[in-house]
Amino acid sequence: MTRTITPRLRILVLLFIAVTGALLAGAGPASAHAALTGSDPAQGVVADKAPTQVSLTFSEKVAMNDDSLRVLDPKGRPVQTGSPANVSGTTYAVQLKSGLAKGTYTVTYQVVSADSHPVAGAYTFSIGAPSQTVVSGTGPAAGGGVVGGLYAFGRYVSYAGFIVLAGGAAFVLACWQRGAGVRPLQRLVVGGWVALTAATLWLLLLRGSYTGSGKVADVFDLDLLGQVLQTKTGAALVSRLLLLAAAALFVAVLFGAYTRREEGQDKRDLTFGLAVGGVVVAAGLAASWAMAEHASTGLQPGLAMPVDVVHLLAVAAWLGGLTALLTALYRAPAETPVEAAAVQRFSRVAFGSVLALVVTGVYQSWRQLGSWSAFTETRYGQLLLVKIALVAVLVGIAGVSRRWTGRLTDPVARAGKARTTQARARKEQVTASQTAGGKGGGTGAADSGRAAQLARQRAAVDAAREKRLRDADPNRFGLRRSVLAEAGVALVLLAVTTALTQTEPGRTEQEAKAATSASAGSDTSAASGALTLDMPFDTGGADGKGVVSIDLDPARVGGNEMHVYVQRPNGRAFDVPEVKLSFTLEAKKIGPLPVNPDHIATGHWSANGVQIPMAGDWKIAVTVRTSDIDQVTVSKNAQIG
Repeated sequence: MTRTITPRLRILVLLFIAVTGALLAGAGPASAHAALTGSDPAQGVVADKAPTQVSLTFSEKVAMNDDSLRVLDPKGRPVQTGSPANVSGTTYAVQLKSGLAKGTYTVTYQVVSADSHPVAGAYTFSIGAPSQTVVSGTGPAAGGGVVGGLYAFGRYVSYAGFIVLAGGAAFVLACWQRGAGVRPLQRLVVGGWVALTAATLWLLLLRGSYTGSGKVADVFDLDLLGQVLQTKTGAALVSRLLLLAAAALFVAVLFGAYTRREEGQDKRDLTFGLAVGGVVVAAGLAASWAMAEHASTGLQPGLAMPVDVVHLLAVAAWLGGLTALLTALYRAPAETPVEAAAVQRFSRVAFGSVLALVVTGVYQSWRQLGSWSAFTETRYGQLLLVKIALVAVLVGIAGVSRRWTGRLTDPVARAGKARTTQARARKEQVTASQTAGGKGGGTGAADSGRAAQLARQRAAVDAAREKRLRDADPNRFGLRRSVLAEAGVALVLLAVTTALTQTEPGRTEQEAKAATSASAGSDTSAASGALTLDMPFDTGGADGKGVVSIDLDPARVGGNEMHVYVQRPNGRAFDVPEVKLSFTLEAKKIGPLPVNPDHIATGHWSANGVQIPMAGDWKIAVTVRTSDIDQVTVSKNAQIG
């Protein structure tokens, strides 16, 4: 910012940039929860014969245990054999017992997505004809209940603790070094360390129950804790605890040796060392979120993780520094009031933090939503609109604070220092006179005690007078009120951000809805004699996710007409460079029979006279290429003829 730019213009620019950056920014760090995008047998389908396995396809890779995928008969008895296995990409399957009777079967699943969040659900399919079932139509309540609420509270406290710890320390080193000796600021930063440490231990204990049974009694199950320690999230939490030990040493030096060091080259060297060490520790703490949660999965994790670290550090510098400034304005003692220069330095730090949030937030938004429609059509987008409004309010109040900061000066502090000097001089005079008088009589010791008491009383009166004068400054009073309002909005904003971290992002929610809708269309088409198959795909590229739909009519032995449609997760046509298909009847060792459809229109390919030589359970494989190097093959079995 240059001095030729007016404060009002700076406020408008800051408000515009922050709202634009927050428009698509998520909860600090996020990429995607896993979502069920396909199943075989599909939801509600009535199969002519019993399947040999049940397979589920998710939007990303998931972690499973022996009980993650269960298939229950109409009487609620499990009919799966063995453990679930990853059969290809993001598709997982479990084998079924042979000779299954007719009726309605329930599939339940509870998995942990790559971004550490539990995902659960259930659906039904039938063999022969639908029947009554004693199984509930809903799946396990993953991440819900009392344990889910306690885990969410722990996440909120951990974010708040990190923000206060990192941001408070940054405020002291970068904006107000005299604050290192102010007791309220010391308690604030130490409180942030304690909160983050306690919340990390809390999350470590709750993790096993949170992603599993959801029972409070399992919180202290040592076997579950051992399993958690072997997961990516468990390792991240342990790493965070180790980094907090280093943070404790940093805090001890900052509020110990640093406050006792005299001004000079030695203190400047120590300041530089603390700044470098503090940035390294803070970045490490931020990375413990980035490496285990949203940024570690999805598109471009190698870029997303460092971006996420920068995002978290910027949030801490802004909101944590704001909390420290509020503490300094309200709780700093009269003899060490926060100077106008310190407030102005923080204003510049906050502005730089907002700029960093804009850059990182825009990138994160692309990974989170994927389309403008996700704002209103998904719960994540709706929460994000609330966050946008809160950020706009917060930056608007920050603009008012910047106005008070521009008016703030330190004449009161300077006058207070002058009065303190005068008081000390009076104290020395009184002490000297009393001492001299004591030499001529036996009451010298008593007079000296009274003089010391009188000096303390005068110092207290002077300190109280300084505080009244400082608080009477209208600019300082206005700044305190506006910063207090900022802190109140920031608390609500942090709560919304925590909720966003546990909400399925709009991109995957829309992808799951598209897959479900396509599956419903498949069932309708099958009833009319045609065959429709829908297969989600992900080539791994920057724009590699979508759903490929195959229409085969009349799905009989002989010639068939085939149409292939490729759509993005939001349902729009996806014009990929190449689509190839093949048909294989593995039971008779026929195929693969290649089919190269013609490109008809955007996202639409067609082929006439597709020959099916024999009835049977055919494997239909589709190869989708989205760029010169990104392609994937997905497949599904279907009864033809």
